Amino acid sequence: MTKDLFNTLDLNLLRTFLVLFQEKNTRKAAERLFVTQPAVSQNLKKLRHHFNDELFIKVQTGLEATPKAERIAAAILPPIDALYSALGSLEDFDPQTIRRKIRLALGPQVLTCISGALVIELKKRAPHIELDLVQWTTSTFEEISNGDVLLGINYEYPYVPKHVKQEQLAVVKGCCAVRNDHPISDGAATPETFSKYEIASLLIPGWSEDLPIAAKELKELGLPSPIGFRSAFPMAIVDVIQRTDMYYPTTDLFPFDAYSNIRRVDVQADNIQFRYPILSYTHQRNKNDALVEWLNELLALLISEPQ
Repeated sequence: MTKDLFNTLDLNLLRTFLVLFQEKNTRKAAERLFVTQPAVSQNLKKLRHHFNDELFIKVQTGLEATPKAERIAAAILPPIDALYSALGSLEDFDPQTIRRKIRLALGPQVLTCISGALVIELKKRAPHIELDLVQWTTSTFEEISNGDVLLGINYEYPYVPKHVKQEQLAVVKGCCAVRNDHPISDGAATPETFSKYEIASLLIPGWSEDLPIAAKELKELGLPSPIGFRSAFPMAIVDVIQRTDMYYPTTDLFPFDAYSNIRRVDVQADNIQFRYPILSYTHQRNKNDALVEWLNELLALLISEPQ
């Protein structure tokens, strides 16, 4: 029976063989392999036994390869070079070459504000990616777990499954949106002023379902916090505040420039920070994935500098 030279070989010995073939010297080979010279000699002994050949003969200048060693080198160098190139390419991430479908789940406060810019940037930087954008729901963590969603983007959640990795992308500042002719005419107002009007609140699954954040903050100040309207759809809230005296507690992520009849009103309150981290959520198995890292960088840029 012919000897199985592959399955019975410790593949780590092939590197020793190739370095010896290139250097023709056990001392130089040991230096390149970061091992001792006796360790190289011991591996050469194993190689000789495996291939039933001396492989390298001592000569005055060092070592000389046998005809069989020449044949072995000629046979294994092309696949070894190909393997080296393949492994090297794993570190050379190029979004232009990615051909796959990805699904991102964005919180409604993010989905409405950066969707257009995200699609444009992906078309430009990663033209072969097929993008599905969906809204964050109560099942998003489960969809991240089973692989249906690659990345989720939302506010910071107090409870996150252990197998979900989170990374902060940016911090947004709270403010309010009102119609141009709203009774609050200044560019900033106190919580006492806002408490006179009803809140049109964004409903974010799993984050502000019980009570709007603005209402909680007003209650902590001992102020009224009437809620006039709640929706998971920002466009519904935009439509409502354009027609009523309600105000929409939002952040500087909101695209005010896109609505000529809506303006920003900041909140004057020294004892409230109004700063909210935006995080990405993905499965722990993706923590070193080059595509996920690249998407996080792109999303962080778009959130920090909304277009």
